[in-house]
Amino acid sequence: MRNILRNGLILTMLSIALVSCRDENREANDMDDESAIREEMNLNADDKVEISEDGDKIKIETSEGDEIKIKKDDGEYKKKVDRADGTESKIKIDDGEVKIKRDN
Repeated sequence: MRNILRNGLILTMLSIALVSCRDENREANDMDDESAIREEMNLNADDKVEISEDGDKIKIETSEGDEIKIKKDDGEYKKKVDRADGTESKIKIDDGEVKIKRDN
């Protein structure tokens, strides 16, 4: 009985320690923040990020000359990447259906 109580107490203390140490600052709604977008997409400090007031459009210009545009419309997501070498790619996600188009 003593071992059961001791092990239960140790497990309780461990779970409390793990829950209290987690990072609660990162939330899904944090994507409107420019610093969260920079962190999620691994962008450099030299890259320019523009976010529309409603948060539905994001434009990123990288230091290499690439231009990335992300747009959200009623559950539909579009991502357009214009690379500095002249290639272009488009990704469209609509109701779980993914369409990819690449131009060389």
